[in-house]
Amino acid sequence: MDDSVFHHLYETYHHDVFNFLTYLTKDRQLAEDLSHEVYVKAIRAYSSFEGRSSEKTWLFAIAKNVSIDYFRKKTVRSKYDATFFDWETDEIQAKDKTPEQQSIDKEVMKAILENLDTCTIDQRLVIIMRYFNDLSITDTAEVLEWTEGKVKTTQHRALKSLRKKVALAELERGEPSGSRTKR
Repeated sequence: MDDSVFHHLYETYHHDVFNFLTYLTKDRQLAEDLSHEVYVKAIRAYSSFEGRSSEKTWLFAIAKNVSIDYFRKKTVRSKYDATFFDWETDEIQAKDKTPEQQSIDKEVMKAILENLDTCTIDQRLVIIMRYFNDLSITDTAEVLEWTEGKVKTTQHRALKSLRKKVALAELERGEPSGSRTKR
């Protein structure tokens, strides 16, 4: 792999790969470390990249495998409880939305992220890939080496679970059910 190919991959996809790993690990430093490992593996494996998928899909598959390897090595699920984001300083960028809509979206996103840990690892992977990284069902299936049907089923179950948990959390806070999502 020559330097220009590496720079292209890094410049084009680093943000997406880093965000994916950050959502998955909930630790920005760890995500940065794993991101570096993804690119080391990509450099080593680039000669075997056949182009049957997009570069982004290929990098996400590597990122998924790197993160799974990390969690297998750790085997301590307490790592999932690490602090995720400081919502006072970190922002999720939204284009062409009013400040009010951005605020509502941020609240909804925070509620979803707070409850994402209660999903299975498969459900988390699908939600992160589909909604945080905008991968298609086809690309998600390819990264996870699943059928599209399994991705759809897992996504459906994850969304159903998250809706229930977000609604329950709103009720516990005394908010009407769906008040955040229906504004």
